[in-house]
Amino acid sequence: MTQGINPGEPPETVAQVRNVTRRFGGTVALHGVDLAVGAGEVVGLLGPNGAGKSTLLNLLVGLRRPTSGTVELFGGSPLEPASRRLIGVTPQETGLAPTLRVGECVDYVARHYPNPLPRSEVLARFGLEKLARRQTGGLSGGQQRRLAVALAFVGRPRLVFLDEPTTGLDVEIRHVLWDAIRDFHAEGGTVLLTSHYLDEVEALAQRAVVIDNGRILADDSVDAIRALVGVHRVSLTAATLPPLPNVVATSESDGRIDVLTTDSDELVRALVRSGVAFRDLTTRPTTLEEAFLHITTAASPAVPAASPADRPLTGANA
Repeated sequence: MTQGINPGEPPETVAQVRNVTRRFGGTVALHGVDLAVGAGEVVGLLGPNGAGKSTLLNLLVGLRRPTSGTVELFGGSPLEPASRRLIGVTPQETGLAPTLRVGECVDYVARHYPNPLPRSEVLARFGLEKLARRQTGGLSGGQQRRLAVALAFVGRPRLVFLDEPTTGLDVEIRHVLWDAIRDFHAEGGTVLLTSHYLDEVEALAQRAVVIDNGRILADDSVDAIRALVGVHRVSLTAATLPPLPNVVATSESDGRIDVLTTDSDELVRALVRSGVAFRDLTTRPTTLEEAFLHITTAASPAVPAASPADRPLTGANA
């Protein structure tokens, strides 16, 4: 779909916001946000409802203007058609003409680009071949969503913005779309996606950005974001547990006890010394979901009073 990038060269910055604030009346949706996306990256944008994710995407694709700050797309303004021709977008809600057939929708979008993908390739990549002659008004919600994602790739974009791309899709179709996104990335494409499915970000992205209350709280690799919490999960089967050190939380389900701890090694040593009978013990790092909840919960009380100069957490300065 796209041209590859030279791994020996630093990646080009394809999208960037600098000290961007966006207000809607008395509401501050974004506050002093800085973000740069390099060519060839897949970046997952995480945050609860109302965090500012969609507002940020709308600024980057030229649908809204910042109240203050700078927004760049391929080094120019996202308001310029020349810049927008290099992107593909799937917003959270897409209005498809109900009487147009699926194949006709692909053809309509293709006419806006100088060198679009052939209709047959788009339909095949997204598993839409059998729906080509169906009117969009007769599609299920999941089928409409799949078509909306496919349309973002029709113009051979260099950068694709996907806002909750797989909402409402079953597991099988989600994986079809994941494979198409991976293929696009493997060919040099860049992706910025938001998702409520944190496993989706773990599966697709190399970098995660956590945003809440209009501020970026963390921006690093997926592994580094997960490590920010400094917590491991110890899971075991036991009738009961003695008092253990460094415990953050415990839970029990189906006979197994899960313990979140800041020092899994010391906890296991204390467990063995206690003499309590246990079996099937496993340890693992936190998931991205656990890290996300920890970061947003810990930051929320202090966010409203934070200074515009506050810097996001990273693996180096967290």
